[in-house]
Amino acid sequence: MRAFPGERLLGNAPQGTPLPDSKADMPPVISRAEVVAFALVALLVIVIVGVLYLARAFFLPITMAFIVGTMLSPAAGLLERYRIPRALGAVLIVIAVGAAVAFMVGLFASPVIEWSSRLPELGALLKEKLHVFDRPLALWQELQSMVGGSDTLASIQMPKFEWVQPALEFLSPTFAEFLLFIATLILFIASWKDLRRALVMTFSEREARLRTLRILNELEVHLGNYLLTVTMINAGVGIVTGVICAVTGMPNPAGLGALAATLNFIPIIGPVAMFVVLVVVGIISSPTIGAGLIAAACFAVVTFMEGHFVTPTIVGRRLSLNALAVFLALAFWTWLWGPMGAFLSSPLLIVALIVKEHLMPVNSPQLPEG
Repeated sequence: MRAFPGERLLGNAPQGTPLPDSKADMPPVISRAEVVAFALVALLVIVIVGVLYLARAFFLPITMAFIVGTMLSPAAGLLERYRIPRALGAVLIVIAVGAAVAFMVGLFASPVIEWSSRLPELGALLKEKLHVFDRPLALWQELQSMVGGSDTLASIQMPKFEWVQPALEFLSPTFAEFLLFIATLILFIASWKDLRRALVMTFSEREARLRTLRILNELEVHLGNYLLTVTMINAGVGIVTGVICAVTGMPNPAGLGALAATLNFIPIIGPVAMFVVLVVVGIISSPTIGAGLIAAACFAVVTFMEGHFVTPTIVGRRLSLNALAVFLALAFWTWLWGPMGAFLSSPLLIVALIVKEHLMPVNSPQLPEG
């Protein structure tokens, strides 16, 4: 008897008896152990996220201190070369960075407080400037009433003063969180060399020690370069924004430039918020709406050039960051820890990519370019 193609004959069986299918030909089956392992990992991730969310008052300052301390550690090493003790160098670095941040905040803090106290007056002025949109709004309300909608655009009102205090409480950390951050940052920078040595010597195998050392070295180099590069780019954005505001007749151009440089540290959200600020300030302070939008339009061009050409060219050469990954990391950490989480989203993504590259190296062949 003749066997069909693909059938194999058994040694002692009658001719034509096919062999059962081999395991290689059978579809993959997910075992119960794999399902249990996946469920346990998912539960562990949920528990970790819940702990980070509920205990943000502790984990946020600590994480911020670790990331910023890793960024500033090369500066402490540079001071050591000039025979400055590392502990003293850590204090000097923190004082210098704190003075720079205080100077930047001082440039725009006073105008923000002044404008916040004049919200009713500014709201009336903005409403008067936006009378040109009365006819389109009336047509829109008429269309809504025809289809049975509600008049949600009946009037333009500025928010009341009560929103300022909750917003400041949300944006600014508590005094205890600030002290925890400063103390941890100084101690981390001062003891970074000992921490590196302790982490490396934790492992007994030579290969694991070398891998840990390479990870720590790359983290220090990449995070330090990221901070330096992004700071220089944001300073340039702030200077250009200040010049644009001065040329277009905006009030307090130095403060607006400092605000642009500060907000630009927060990806995506910062430039959008600065664009809105420039639109509102421009409309209020300019005689016409068209003149008030010039500064915002120029800022949009500057941020587009910076985000699509300058930053990818400089930062992307050191460590490529996928745009979707940056956006998802920004959304997750902003939801988890607020504005400070947004600031930490890109550095934490860099840390995750470096650790992933060393622990799970990609050895598979690359697909050919089509």
